[in-house]
Order: sequence, then structure tokens, then C-alpha cells
Amino acid sequence: MRRTGRNPMSFHTHVSRRDVFAGAAGALAFATADRVAAQGSKPNIVFILADDLGFADVSCYGQRDYTTPNIDRLALEGTRFTQAYSNSPDCSTTRTALITGRYQCRLPVGLEEPIVPATPKDIGLPPSHPTLPSLLRKAGYKTTLVGKWHLGFLPDFSPLKSGYDHFFGIYGCCADYFNHGSDASRSGELAYQLHEEEVPVERHGYMTDLLGDRAIQTIEGYAKSKEPFLLSLHFTAPHWPWEGPDDEAESKRVRDIRHRDGGTQETYAKMVQSLDANIGRVLRALDDHELSANTIVVFTS
Repeated sequence: MRRTGRNPMSFHTHVSRRDVFAGAAGALAFATADRVAAQGSKPNIVFILADDLGFADVSCYGQRDYTTPNIDRLALEGTRFTQAYSNSPDCSTTRTALITGRYQCRLPVGLEEPIVPATPKDIGLPPSHPTLPSLLRKAGYKTTLVGKWHLGFLPDFSPLKSGYDHFFGIYGCCADYFNHGSDASRSGELAYQLHEEEVPVERHGYMTDLLGDRAIQTIEGYAKSKEPFLLSLHFTAPHWPWEGPDDEAESKRVRDIRHRDGGTQETYAKMVQSLDANIGRVLRALDDHELSANTIVVFTS
């Protein structure tokens, strides 16, 4: 494995998955991808997005109450950004910028926060608008989104309408970490239910683990196909509701997905540590399938 060295803008043509760690932007990753593609090899891209994770909530950026060894490993062996600007501090606006490469205010969907079932039905990412996954798909990539979409609701808006071949996750802003089936939010709103493509599905387990499981399955499938891929892994953690891996009783207590009660620093720490553990599982899957040498990993929030 080669590392990028002291200059964060100098690249090796042999790209390790750990060559890129982004604090707030993925530009370096895609510049690297362009460099590798020029050599005749299209790198795989795994773009990991946490939800409502502060920059100081990982130990490589100063957190001392708990550790995030897998995220820290990316920072240690790759490039860590210490000065960066987020295009927006909110959910849908951030996602608008990331998927389109534009200032979020250029599109109506980028001006709406939050996007909820009561939002006007015409608010969403226009299917006709070019996106990172749609452009990569034209370049021969397979594309999958695992996790949170939050750029408009069915039937008009969907990851499958904006460049992704496959989708497993939620359409709305969040989901209960245990109750994410037909009883989600106790009101049956589809926005808070897990979906396979555009169909609601029942899955049992902790949300962060379920998304990690599907990401690993996706990597395994792409490893067999030998085709370049984009895996957008958009975790819901550590967005509220405040529920750690052992808090199923808390999930049963909560009566509304939008609740902001409960939660402690200890619970938040467990949510972040679960996020970190699943990132570690994804990195090991890349290693196990011998994809690491030609895969760029970006982590941001």
C-alpha cells in the first residue's frame, strides 16, 4: 500500500482504499479517480456519509471519551482534511450538493429543509438532472445507494430515477433503529420504512448493522462481476432517535419517530462506535475480496 505523503494533492497511480479520508469534501477522491482512470483502470468508489456526526465526534479529530479505530485508520493511512467547508449544514441540502456537484440553492430541493411527507409533492431531485451516479453509470460503473436518500418521495423521486441501479434504505429523514417496518413511526408513513428499490420491506435488526450488512453484500456481488462500481453508503447514524445497539426497549417506548426526548452522551457514543464498527466491516470486505488496491474510500458527514 502506498500513501499520499505530506502533500495532500500529490497522488500515486496505485490507489489504496485508504488513500483518501475526507472531513467535509470528496474532491480529492474524484481527482484521484480521474488520475487512475487515465492509466486505464477505473477505480471503485465507496462514499460513506454519516448523518449529524460532528467533526470532533471521531477520535482522530479530538474525541477523547470513546474511540473510532476504523475511521482513525482511514485518517492515519490516507489524507485527513483539517480545513474544509460544508456546502450546507442540513440533511437534504447537503445531499443535493453532493449528488449534483452544485450549490444547493440552484435547485428547489436544495432550499427545502426538512423534506417530510407534508412537503409539497413536487419538491425533490429532478430525475432529468445529471448526478454523480448517473454520470458514472454512463462511464461504465455499477451504482448502488445503501442508506438514506432524503431527496424526495415516491412516486416522482427515487434513487433509481437519479442514476442508481439499486437502492436499499429509507426515503425520509430518519428511521427508528429497530422499528423500521410497516409500523415505522406508528403512523405507517412510507418515508420512515425500509425499502428495497421502491418497495417497502420488513427487516429485523439494528439499522446501522442492516446497512452495513447490505453494503457488504453489495461489495461481494460487485467483486464477482469484475465491473467498476460506486457504492454510496449513507448511514442514518448518529441521527436521532437516540438508540444504541442494545436499546430496543427504548425503541418500544418512543411513540413518534420525530421524538427528541431521551438520549445521553453515552448513548450517542454507542451509536458512533456502532457506525465505526460497520465501517470496519466494509473495509474488511474490500480486503477479503481483493478490491482494496483499486478502491477509493471517502468518509464524510
